[in-house]
This record gives sequence, structure tokens and C-alpha cells, in this order.
Amino acid sequence: MNYRALVTDIEGTTTRISFVTEVLFPYAAKQLPDFIRQRHEQAEVALQLKAIRQLMKQPDASLDAIITQLQAWIAADEKITPLKALQGMVWRLGYQQGHFTGHLYPDAAEQLKAWQAKGVQLFIYSSGSVEAQQLLFRHSDFGDLTPLISGYFDTRIGAKKEISSYAAILQHLQLPPGQVLFLSDVVAELDAAHQLGIATCQLIREGQPAGSHPTAEDFYQVNL
Repeated sequence: MNYRALVTDIEGTTTRISFVTEVLFPYAAKQLPDFIRQRHEQAEVALQLKAIRQLMKQPDASLDAIITQLQAWIAADEKITPLKALQGMVWRLGYQQGHFTGHLYPDAAEQLKAWQAKGVQLFIYSSGSVEAQQLLFRHSDFGDLTPLISGYFDTRIGAKKEISSYAAILQHLQLPPGQVLFLSDVVAELDAAHQLGIATCQLIREGQPAGSHPTAEDFYQVNL
């Protein structure tokens, strides 16, 4: 089967999980308090703080209360959209200041280039915000790879284990499900996509148990 579009997860798929858990998350957790206190009046920050107050059901919550809530969400690895947006803003500064680069497996970088050169449209679907995704690929270990990517999806289109999320992605792609291949390391995400007829492949990067989907240990083993 020649797929016309490939949708890939990031953590555990293009990128080692430890980059997020050991580099990005601790950096955001450390920098967020000062970032919010210094920039809370900026429009893009204020918009997310308003959304957080709504989620807290505390329209007058102080900055300290918001920071406490954010730290709790980070500790619990919650997929909260305004938290992801704020993390993305902090990471933007970190990337721009050269504090880190975006980790990609060499096989992922090489194969994404090869597939795009063959006319396959490439899309990213991650629980991290679209901006965080773009930053990782723009400041990757292999340079700016954003010209390869046709589009990005995050939690705004839906949770990654919900079938409706993949229905929305198909609607956006305007392609039959059989012409789309989804790559992820998480079986539940692949299950949701598969129920719509989307082709799937599970990346087994770090010895996690395989599900019922085709598997690959790296992008070289993914058959398009």
C-alpha cells in the first residue's frame, strides 16, 4: 500500500521519552513561575491564565494560586491545554536561547526527509501543543525540519485515545483512512485510529510490550 499521508506521534516515536521527561518538563517546571510573574500581562499569556482560572473555577485566582495549580498538573502529567500552551512559550525561550535542542532519533529525521521527498504528506499528532511540536522540529538536532511537515495536531482536536480525534484528523486530511498511516508507541492510541480504518504501526523503541498492530523498532522498519 502506498500511503499518501503519515501521521506520527512524538514521544517514544520520533523522540526519546526521556527528552520530554528529563529535559523539557523540568525546564518548564523551573521556569514557569518567573515566566508567569514577569509576563502575565502579555496577551498570549493572559489568555491562558484566564483559561486556567476557568478550569480552577476561581475567576479571581491569584498568580501564586495559578502557579501552584500548574505545578500540580505538571507533577501529575496532566494533558491540560492551557498548561501545554504555557509550557510551549517557556520552551520557545529555551530553544531560542540555546539551552537545548529538540531530540530526534537519527532514523526518524532521515526517513521523514525520504518520505516527504517521495510525496508523502507528513503530519504530527502529539499531546504537546502545536507550538511545542513546531519548536522541537524547528530547533532539532538535525536543524530546521519544519519545511517537511504539512500540519500539526494537538489536544485541541481531541484526546489521543479517542476515536473522534482521528475522525477529525481524517476530515482535515480529506483522505480515505486506508491512505493514512499512523505511527505511535502507545497501543491505545493505535487502537482508536485503527477502528476508523487508519493503517497503524507501533514503534518499539525501548522494549515496551507490543499490541496487535504491526511493529517497528525504528523508522527504517516502517513500510510505506
